[in-house]
Amino acid sequence: RRIYFTYDYKISDKFSTRFRLESQTQVGVENTIFVVFIKDAYLQWNDIFDGSNLIFGIQPPPTFTVSETFWRYRSLERTIMDLRRVASSRDFGIALKGKLINSGKVNYCVMYANGSTFESEGDKFKRTYAHLDFLPTENFRITVYGDSRFKPEKDYSDASYNNDALLTSLFLGYQEKNKFSIGLETFLQTNSNDVSQNVNNDLSVSDRNALGISAFGSYNFSETLAGVLRYDYFDNNISADFKGDSRNFILAGLDFKVHKKVSIIPNIEFESYETPVNGLSIDPSLTARITFYYEFL
Repeated sequence: RRIYFTYDYKISDKFSTRFRLESQTQVGVENTIFVVFIKDAYLQWNDIFDGSNLIFGIQPPPTFTVSETFWRYRSLERTIMDLRRVASSRDFGIALKGKLINSGKVNYCVMYANGSTFESEGDKFKRTYAHLDFLPTENFRITVYGDSRFKPEKDYSDASYNNDALLTSLFLGYQEKNKFSIGLETFLQTNSNDVSQNVNNDLSVSDRNALGISAFGSYNFSETLAGVLRYDYFDNNISADFKGDSRNFILAGLDFKVHKKVSIIPNIEFESYETPVNGLSIDPSLTARITFYYEFL
């Protein structure tokens, strides 16, 4: 599904760089092929002032960097905001992140970026990101996040409407090293003045609020066997007049760690769908897979 090749280089004590390529499947005109693209390409200025680093280039926004470390199984599936495309795992911009207090129990990240994900910039509209990461104890973390995406106005019925989007999220995580990890992530995205179709098939202009909730955990039964379980709820529009677009997602698997860098993970994905407004039900989907995950250094 996905291959990373990463090169990190330390220029000096003050400057370091990362260059990462990713290869993944992409549906072509006639078939599905593997494509290679630049995943990371950034320069990091370490301790630009005490406790903070400045990063410039293609880099991960702070959207789900913390929840991914608790989830641990991106090889099986992306975290909910990445999976549902409410935010991308990469953007091109400049970020400042570090400690708000010397103990490291409160950290921050702010970022100003193109908002064009992996694509080249084609307009003047940007995206701003910010998060606060709290560590009340060594094992427990709370992350509060928000971003604002500025977009061109939308023209509809001879009128122009603001079409910006605001995303907020909260993550709670607890883990014990080499034992277990659990996490709860929820988000709300408000898309201003979206054109939507309600249960009466009428088109209207109103804010579209997307809601997502994800609960997951993994447990190490032994050094060579772990279990993983996850449940997601996603509704693309929670407004009362709009129905038929929510879904439930379940993932379960067993991780056979045949080597510290090699895992064989049989797993299943189950997804059920709310009956859409046209009344035609959608059958649930069930997919059984075997995922091979390995690291080469």
